[in-house]
This record gives sequence, structure tokens and C-alpha cells, in this order.
Amino acid sequence: MNVKEIRELADLVARRGLASLELEEGGFRLRIEGPHPVLHQAGPARGSTYPAVPVSWEEKSARPESSAPGGVPAAPPPAIDAGLHLVTSPIVGTFYRSPNPDAESFVSVGDSVEKGATLCIVEAMKLMNEIEADAAGTIVEIFPKNGQPVEFGEKLFAIRPA
Repeated sequence: MNVKEIRELADLVARRGLASLELEEGGFRLRIEGPHPVLHQAGPARGSTYPAVPVSWEEKSARPESSAPGGVPAAPPPAIDAGLHLVTSPIVGTFYRSPNPDAESFVSVGDSVEKGATLCIVEAMKLMNEIEADAAGTIVEIFPKNGQPVEFGEKLFAIRPA
């Protein structure tokens, strides 16, 4: 087990709010304790420049930024057509567009797909998880690049329903 896999497990424990996770594999034993309750304060501790309540990466990224550094208004994120169906990652892992490096991609932008068609693979802990289309339509965008790490709930594909 490598450091990246251990970090992914720790992130999973934190996101799911698990009390702990214990794993034993070939003489290697790992125990990850989940987050402990946080006492909420009215403000930062005396002399502290940090917020009283920790904020996770997801919460930070979801907050709207009023301006970019230098006082320039931040550009809004690219708009996603409201009529599109988004396929998101059900797990943390590595995104692969094809079954092996020498094979063609499962799908490309512009391809028509049926419900249940394999779109990609997300590898997690040496397991290859096929991600299937949960709606029929046309692939209009593929968000991650091949070999890129993806998080739980991250957008993978945008499909224009048929």
C-alpha cells in the first residue's frame, strides 16, 4: 500500500464521517480514525488568525469568490447547459478512458451512448470499476484527462439526453 492509497482512504473516512477504518493486508495493518467532534467557538481563539471551525477543501471550493487577487473580479465558472445530464464519479480513484493503454477510448465527444454503456474505468485500490452511462444520449464533454485522479462526486461526463 502506498502513501497515495492511504491518503485516499483517509479522505474517504473524513467524507463519509466514519468513526474509523481498519485494514489488514499481508501483515500490514492500518487504522484510520475518523474526525472527532469539533467544539464551535463564537470566534477565533485569542491571538489566532485561523477560523474557529475547520473548513474542508470541498466547502472552500464551493464558496463564491468575490474577487481574484489584485481586486479584479473573479471569472464565473463555465456554465453547464441545464439540459445536460452529468455522470459523476461514485468513488475516489484514477480515471481511465480505455480498458488498457493500447486500446481505443470507450467513448469520445460526439459519440451516442445507450443507458448501461461503459464510459470509462475508475481504478481504486487496484480494482478496475467500470462506470456506465445512466442515461442515453450524446457525449458533449469529458471532464477529467486520462490518468487523472478523481474524487467522489466529481463530474466525469456531460451527456445531452436523446
